Amino acid sequence: MAETMIACPDGSFGAYLATPKALAPGKAAPGILVIQEIFGVNKVMRDLCDGYAAQGYVALCPDIFWRQEPGIQLTDKTEAEWKRGFELYQGFNEAKGVQDLISSLDHLRKQPACSGKAGSVGYCLGGKLAYLMATRSNADCNVSYYGGGIENLLNEASAITKPLLMHIAAEDKYQPKDEQEKIKAALGRNSGVTIHVYAGCDHAFARVGGQAWNAAAAKQANDRTAQFFKKHLA
Repeated sequence: MAETMIACPDGSFGAYLATPKALAPGKAAPGILVIQEIFGVNKVMRDLCDGYAAQGYVALCPDIFWRQEPGIQLTDKTEAEWKRGFELYQGFNEAKGVQDLISSLDHLRKQPACSGKAGSVGYCLGGKLAYLMATRSNADCNVSYYGGGIENLLNEASAITKPLLMHIAAEDKYQPKDEQEKIKAALGRNSGVTIHVYAGCDHAFARVGGQAWNAAAAKQANDRTAQFFKKHLA
């Protein structure tokens, strides 16, 4: 596992790269672009990349907060870290962030171990950005975990042409049920979009050890994600 630098039109930024350990000589693996939460490319994100690499993917998690504070790594354990995370979220330039992710996807596809086929998966803020990767990029497939704010971007839904899997927390404190219904109504008409709602779960239910972690729901969501990537990337 290693750090790598990604070039974009207005600079360069770091990313965490994890590759499968058991690739046969001359073989390549599909790629997964892992999109961070509001806490940066922290241990949770690096562990996710390592987990995807163990499943046989080249996983790349770029630092999308680099314009504000390169290399930020927070946890969800203290009020001060939550405050800083929300500050970074509020100062985040979404349009430039998506362009950074598109540059990251291109960088991922060019990795020697990558076959060129690649999708994305995002959590929290990253879940919203994974939706935007479905509408604005040529990623082969995309997975969104509890992405907040998608209800305000449904005017882009018609641009989705590749498979999209969405995990929604029924009791998400950042996404009221009426907003969830808007998402389901707008995207349910697209046969390429699959939406799962997890009863009794709050935002970030799949963050291992997090405040809202739900082991059973997380396993179900992660198993569905694994099958989705296996179907559309492997």
